[in-house]
Amino acid sequence: MIPSKIKITQKVLPDAPGVYLYYDSLGELLYVGKATSLKRRVGSYFAKAHERRIEEMVLQIARIDYIQTPTVIEALVLEANKIKALRPKYNILQRDDKTFLYLVVTNETFPRPLLMRGRELQHMGVNPFQTTLTGVAKKKFLRVFGPYTSSRSLKMALDLIRHVIPWSDCEPPVVTGRTRGCFNSQIGKCPGVCSGKITASAYKRYIRQLIYFFEGKKLRIERELEREMKQSAKELRFEDATILRRRLGALQHIQDVALLSREDHDLPFSQEEVGDKIHLEGRIEAYDISNISGTSAVGSMVVFEDGVPAKDKYRKFKIKTVDGPNDVAMMDEVIRRRLKRAEQYPKAWPLPEVMVIDGGKPQVNRVQAILDEFGVSVPIVGLAKGFDRKQDRMVLDRNNDELVRISTRGKELFQKARDEAHRFAVSYHRTVRAQKLIPKKK
Repeated sequence: MIPSKIKITQKVLPDAPGVYLYYDSLGELLYVGKATSLKRRVGSYFAKAHERRIEEMVLQIARIDYIQTPTVIEALVLEANKIKALRPKYNILQRDDKTFLYLVVTNETFPRPLLMRGRELQHMGVNPFQTTLTGVAKKKFLRVFGPYTSSRSLKMALDLIRHVIPWSDCEPPVVTGRTRGCFNSQIGKCPGVCSGKITASAYKRYIRQLIYFFEGKKLRIERELEREMKQSAKELRFEDATILRRRLGALQHIQDVALLSREDHDLPFSQEEVGDKIHLEGRIEAYDISNISGTSAVGSMVVFEDGVPAKDKYRKFKIKTVDGPNDVAMMDEVIRRRLKRAEQYPKAWPLPEVMVIDGGKPQVNRVQAILDEFGVSVPIVGLAKGFDRKQDRMVLDRNNDELVRISTRGKELFQKARDEAHRFAVSYHRTVRAQKLIPKKK
């Protein structure tokens, strides 16, 4: 039951999707949140006892405003835009700005939507909270949307929208030399950049519509699709008109009820929303070194995304600067080369949520020193091998409460990533060693 002293816009909260805004007695905005049901979500703040920070905020609420949206996905978009424009007190306190997730649209011939953390953008010289892009940001991106409080919801939203507004995350044939379309182009989620099926100017119309959607301009897209559909029919291009009609219908009837259903059970500041769920579902990189007494030394980097291996993103390193058996120095070389690649090619080498290092304190301390040198903030977890998997010891910053929580829940995943890095490194080491045994032609 919401206390009677709290004023509610229009007096009644609807059982419908939308965004709610909490204000204190002085009219200062405290918090902006999204909901599948405004009535249930807001009511949950007053239904039972919560942790200290939530209680502190709830005690200050004097007025509740809300904006009802037609769909849950539009609530997600509106929440992010409101947080960026208004920077409410408790949204910003919820976590460091650097860990917020952002949706960026690249500024290139065939633009792409990418998900990036605030720390990655700041490392590139971009202020993610700028409402208008300037300087470095304008050269790199067409738009930066966010912050988003849930990676899960944003990824689900993008997947839903891609069926309506397709885009490509691959290169054109002039770059790759291939003419066969990718899997996404076969199922209608890519308009055919990879096969040369679409021109840059035609492709940018899709990107413009994607930008409109995340600006909260869904009706503008609907009017544009309707206008194009009528024009196609008038010119007797009935196949194009049919495709446009399907896209319009899909946009008007997005089935997104499940998008926030699980999050509606979690209030802000909870472990699920702020901590491990975001990191464990994101990009996790694991590193290992393989050599025999310092010879044929190699390093490996494997990537897990959404808890599973992303094998197309694996990377291998032939050690070039270290002589003799020195795993710490070899790890130093690998991490330096990896971070330099991130500086040169940030889109191809995005920074991870967590780095998993095969080794103990010496390796973890060296990697941390390199990250500090590069000005990069990425959590590190070292896995020191025990007699068996149960005996594996995690080495991490125990003063970082969030990292401790993440590591406790994610230990099994980190072990899988470490084991895969070991397998990949050993495989590459055997290849390098075999090549050395082959006699050179005179």
